[in-house]
Amino acid sequence: MESPNSKSSSPSIRDQTEFETQEGVSGLQQHLQWEEKAELPQATIKSTIVGLMIGTVVLISNFQFGLQTGWVSMMSLPSALLGFTIFKLSPWSKSFTDVENVYIQSVSVAVGTGPLAYGLVGIVPAIEKFLTEDESGTGSKIVLSLSQLIVWSLGLSLFGVFFAIPLRKQVIIKEKLPFPSGSATATLISVLHGTELYDEKKDHPRGGDSHEHATDSGSSIEYIHGGVISPSESREIKLAQKKEAYRTNIRFLTVTFVVSALYTLIAYFIPILKILPIFGHKLSRVYQWNFQPSPAYIGQGIIMGLPSVSYMLFGALLGWGVLAPLSKYLGWAPGPIDDWVTGGQGWILWLSLSVMIADSIVSFVVVTYKSLHEGITSMVTRSSSEVHQRLLGGTVSYDAVESQIEVLSETSSFADLSKVHLISNKITIAGVVLSSIVCMWAMKAVFGDLIPHYATFIAVVLALFFSILGVRALGETDLNPVSGIGKLSQLIFAAFIPRNHPSRILVNLVAGGIAEAGAQQAGDLMQDLKTGHLLGASPKAQFAAQMIGTVYSVFVSSIMYKVYNSVYEIPSQTFRIPTAVVWIDCSRLVTGEGLPPHAFEFCILFGAVFGLISAVKNILPSHSRHHKYLKYLPNGVAVGIGIYNTPNFTLARFLGGLIAFVWLKYAGKRKDEKVKMVIVSSGLVLGEGLFSGFTMLMTSLKVPHL
Repeated sequence: MESPNSKSSSPSIRDQTEFETQEGVSGLQQHLQWEEKAELPQATIKSTIVGLMIGTVVLISNFQFGLQTGWVSMMSLPSALLGFTIFKLSPWSKSFTDVENVYIQSVSVAVGTGPLAYGLVGIVPAIEKFLTEDESGTGSKIVLSLSQLIVWSLGLSLFGVFFAIPLRKQVIIKEKLPFPSGSATATLISVLHGTELYDEKKDHPRGGDSHEHATDSGSSIEYIHGGVISPSESREIKLAQKKEAYRTNIRFLTVTFVVSALYTLIAYFIPILKILPIFGHKLSRVYQWNFQPSPAYIGQGIIMGLPSVSYMLFGALLGWGVLAPLSKYLGWAPGPIDDWVTGGQGWILWLSLSVMIADSIVSFVVVTYKSLHEGITSMVTRSSSEVHQRLLGGTVSYDAVESQIEVLSETSSFADLSKVHLISNKITIAGVVLSSIVCMWAMKAVFGDLIPHYATFIAVVLALFFSILGVRALGETDLNPVSGIGKLSQLIFAAFIPRNHPSRILVNLVAGGIAEAGAQQAGDLMQDLKTGHLLGASPKAQFAAQMIGTVYSVFVSSIMYKVYNSVYEIPSQTFRIPTAVVWIDCSRLVTGEGLPPHAFEFCILFGAVFGLISAVKNILPSHSRHHKYLKYLPNGVAVGIGIYNTPNFTLARFLGGLIAFVWLKYAGKRKDEKVKMVIVSSGLVLGEGLFSGFTMLMTSLKVPHL
């Protein structure tokens, strides 16, 4: 392949530089193939500083929103757009590439999600605000100092990052899980930079101009619609098409962004727009059946596609339409249906977890068995081949065999970057061991003998398995059920910690926090790795971004938590810290009364059913004549998410899935239509994501609603 700086390609580069001047698209990356873009500079000082700046803004926003509502967002789309905007206004605009943009948003996400990863909007407030003197095991209230907060956050900050590394090849390269937000972020970055995405369906790495290279190097003339044009005219036509496509994509992005932003602002002043009782006031008030026409939810549904959102809708109907009302009617959950402890929401929570865990564990076991079986078969085949050659009097070079295997792997359907851009197994193993030791040390340093060493060790081991669940849930539904994972960890630890242990509730909270941190961090990194994979970014650079952002976030998150507690009264009407309430109530429930009535039996039943479904979907070979019917079997993770969340969360996403289905059906399955669809969804998510910061500011300033 010719170098971008070679003389023979200079006319095209001049054209692209002119395009950059007019449209803001970098020409540096235009002639690079997908597998070559990882060589571009990414982890630079300037991109690191910009990523940390954007991440700090996201972190403050997440603290505000998290303490008020318990909800924290990755904000990867806004981070990518802000990074692009800052660089395009800087002197480095012409050298700014899409893979460097990926690095910036990876740093920002690692910083911005700190409030959730370190339990600063849930577990720490639960310990400081709601844990009684008797429950603490010390006879006094527990309030962590700034130094203790930093040590606590450091203990939770690293092992989830290392847990994600070995999962990348399975869930991104082989299974090609969609990771909707990660895919949307990649699409947004590709639109902003005028580059193309990796085609996962064809599994063919390519750059933005791979087809142009083939044409220009292979002939001196081209034939279009029966006419003859020169190569230079061909370049001009293709350049014009690119410029027009770029303008169209930006126009789509702008319009949907404005629509989403306007809804966000209007919904602040007219709150009824967030909870439309389209099914009647009784279903709305008593059973939580509302519709929230959130542009971000609809956009996510478009990205997820109709099958996934249909499974989620099935879960919502099953959980909120049948099981929650049934549990209330039979007296198993007599409280309000949206109560996490005595209501139907708390009762069906355990069912959703059993469904998700059964699906994830079965699929993981099947996939692991297949991988091991294929590896052993390959080794046996290679050994047999050597013996056969030697019997024939020939010799076989082991290096030659290895070389052939590498060639086969590179040309297989699981194309990936070269090993130089990947994190080695040695670093992964060392990182897991060291980060686990740091976690155990941190818990000892903060809580002393209140937290037994064995409890921390078990929590880290559980976090490893829960990371698999979190990654798969995020990959398939764009949702990481970290809160539910924490609850499951609390339930498990209720069996490990003796009931007469003086600090059993504190131990339960800490164990849940460790499990939640591992799953959340693993999911965040995998989401970023999906973005990077589609654009050809170096996984090693993204790992560096995650590490830098995480360590920085440890200190900034701890400081901001102390600032909020010194400036505001927490809890209060403004900062209700609902997540902390859920944590402490669940801890008291599982360490005292156990599961709600009859929840255990239903968990076993639903876990068995969806475990069997998962086995069928993973074992049935793709060449089977029955394989096409598997899409009608519900996916356990998506169903569990539908049960776990209130219906308004699912209904808007289902609407988005319907829009995507109709769009592709009537517009055809052309690639440009799919790109437009993802751009529309990205604009919808981006508008609400950015302007939610303004609504949070208005809330803190007590701007009145209409």
